[in-house]
Amino acid sequence: MVTPLMDLFTVAGIAVTGAGILAAEELVSFVIRRAARRARAGATVLRDIKTGMRLIALLLIFSNVLSIAGLSSLFTTLTISGILAVAASLALQSTLSNVISGLLLFSDGVLRLGDTIEYGGTKGKVVRIGLRNTWIKADDGHLVVVSNSSLSSGPLANHTATDRLSKKYAFD
Repeated sequence: MVTPLMDLFTVAGIAVTGAGILAAEELVSFVIRRAARRARAGATVLRDIKTGMRLIALLLIFSNVLSIAGLSSLFTTLTISGILAVAASLALQSTLSNVISGLLLFSDGVLRLGDTIEYGGTKGKVVRIGLRNTWIKADDGHLVVVSNSSLSSGPLANHTATDRLSKKYAFD
């Protein structure tokens, strides 16, 4: 038998769990967006990071609501979450690889807008850095779009970042 007091505890549990998940999401999102801002990422990249993190948080809250409300057991929630995670990671394998590479390029400071780079026989200026790809305006005027995972696996020569990176990593 469900009493009004049990309902109150259920609602309080859902509220506390939801608030905790949203707080964690805000913190992680802030750290990732800060690294992206330091790399001079555009507003669309920052918005995409925020949207993706919020979507993950909402899915976690939804699964917790089902579990706390007794509509789903913890085992069922974990099983379905695991299956969905594996399916999504397999379907988005190359996209996730590019996103992770983009985040690493941002956090390492390897690329910034305006840098003159050389990659795969193309030399030019970086005009856009996204989570999935980087746009390079080649010296001949053509626009070259390169996936971030390709850039990360190199070889990539950054002709304008030598001073910036040598101060940061002290390899002089």
